Amino acid sequence: MNADLTKENKAYWLQRAAGYSEVNKEELSGVQRNTWTSFLSKEISAVFPGRQPSDISIIDIGAGPGFISIILAEAGYRVTAFDFAETMLAEAKENAGDIAEQIHFVQGDAMELPFNDCSFDAVISRNLTWNLPDPSKAYQQWSRVLKPGGLMMVFDANWYRYLIDEEKRAAFDEDRQNVAEEGYGDYNIGDNFDKMEIIAGQMPLTAKLRPQWDLEYLTGLNVGQVSVQEDVGQMVYSQKELVNYKSTPLFMVKLIKGTV
Repeated sequence: MNADLTKENKAYWLQRAAGYSEVNKEELSGVQRNTWTSFLSKEISAVFPGRQPSDISIIDIGAGPGFISIILAEAGYRVTAFDFAETMLAEAKENAGDIAEQIHFVQGDAMELPFNDCSFDAVISRNLTWNLPDPSKAYQQWSRVLKPGGLMMVFDANWYRYLIDEEKRAAFDEDRQNVAEEGYGDYNIGDNFDKMEIIAGQMPLTAKLRPQWDLEYLTGLNVGQVSVQEDVGQMVYSQKELVNYKSTPLFMVKLIKGTV
């Protein structure tokens, strides 16, 4: 990925912060606040039985306007919200309100984390890896900062597969029709959406079948136990999201780091 495209990608997300924040606010006021909190807490508790949330440090990589960071802080976890866009972190602080004081906000590169080895009990990322120019390097970094016995949960989807796959394009177009027929707002229509399609078309993971690629790559790192859970959206999404994203189901890639 060349320097110009990297610059264009960051510029897109810097200006997208306000609009993306509206989506996070919708989640915070909807069923997702409870569904995501319940899902994440259950996963974390299973790996750290008997430990209190206040004793568990979590980094939310690609925190955006703060949804995941906010609900985890509300649940009592020690949270670091990490994002490369200053505007996103500013929105996250505003969305967090009084609880912002409980969150550590850090701006930086997801592929060059400014943290020591074994810094966090858990690493969480949502809807970020598809947009990374070097996801392999990111996974190496995320594994590095994870403590032995720690938990990594990566949530993502084959978001722009329709750019190179005719069947996915037809399914994507059908989603847009169903969204309109149901009277829902369409998350895939907005300012400069065409620019992101151009950027996404040049990102390495757009051409990969996922989560197979993630599973194979993380397994190859040989740092812990890796598993995949398909269609997590059925457990955490609102009905509006289920209709919007039917052709791009959300998956989770989970890594439990070895203790040796």
